[in-house]
Amino acid sequence: MLQQWVCQSLGISAGSPLLAWSKVSGDASFRRYYRATWQGLGYIAVDAPPQHENSAAFIKVGQILRDAGVNAPEIFASDLHQGFLLLEDFGDKQLLPVLRRLQLEDDTTRAGEIYQTVLQTLLSIQRSPQKKRLGLYSREQLRTEMSLFKEWFCTAFLGLEFSVSEHVVIDQAMNLLEEAALSQPTVMVHRDFHSRNLMLLDDATFPALGVIDFQDAVNGPYSYDVVSLLRDCYLRWEPEIISHWALIYWQAAKEDGLLVDVSDEQFLRDFDLMGLQRHLKVMGIFCRLSLRDKKSQYLADIPLVIQYFLEVSGHYPELGDFVEWFNQRVLPVADQRLPKSAG
Repeated sequence: MLQQWVCQSLGISAGSPLLAWSKVSGDASFRRYYRATWQGLGYIAVDAPPQHENSAAFIKVGQILRDAGVNAPEIFASDLHQGFLLLEDFGDKQLLPVLRRLQLEDDTTRAGEIYQTVLQTLLSIQRSPQKKRLGLYSREQLRTEMSLFKEWFCTAFLGLEFSVSEHVVIDQAMNLLEEAALSQPTVMVHRDFHSRNLMLLDDATFPALGVIDFQDAVNGPYSYDVVSLLRDCYLRWEPEIISHWALIYWQAAKEDGLLVDVSDEQFLRDFDLMGLQRHLKVMGIFCRLSLRDKKSQYLADIPLVIQYFLEVSGHYPELGDFVEWFNQRVLPVADQRLPKSAG
């Protein structure tokens, strides 16, 4: 069906031998991707089941990003009823392998230059005057996301059961992280801004950057995307390097007028607590992907996510009871159940 629709969209005969067709690696969603090549031009065909995926949001957010000067793929054709899209082909060059190579070479100077370029793209997203067209990252959404930690990581994957007092400790920590997120200045938030969703668009040493997987964008906390990028679930840098790069973002955001009244101390607190919220959520999401969607490869990334949580949470005494509970009840079982991180 999809291939026939692509042929119709391109104005060629169905099954034309001139159309090259190949499957492309998928992501954590229900979407399936195919590369279609015709007359030397490449396209990405997307099969996004409407019962699971919001293609209308993808189209809307993509236009907002392009209006902001961000490289988001052009949409050449769409059929929302079937969940079909025909997109500009950004190629296969993710940012992640480039950063991993620099990490192996211990070249933090070059990595820092790349991150500064990426952060400029992020600032372009955050400056978008159209953020009000997006839904708000609401209290209910934050709470629902953090509940994934209990439901999918602790209960479904680790098999833990909670006492009344444990529920209280967990809920107090979640409330603290929720309030910290809601108190932040709001910007346009990509919500999955990391090295697997950033594409290199040509063959230069560090070319133009393409942004993908943006359909869940919202109007929300300014620190969300920057901590998603710098405390990447698929790649780890030393904490002092991360803090240095984070403060480069803070300075640029202040100069841009986005964070006029946010001190460096407040920024680092916002950055840390937002990261804790995200990483607790991600522990649940990765387990759900494994248990529900049979994508067990994401379990290998959870040890790094836990490492981030432990590195950061210990700096905040107000989370002391939760951290103690995590170390005593969660960590021993997680160490037995999870593969070791390649971080």
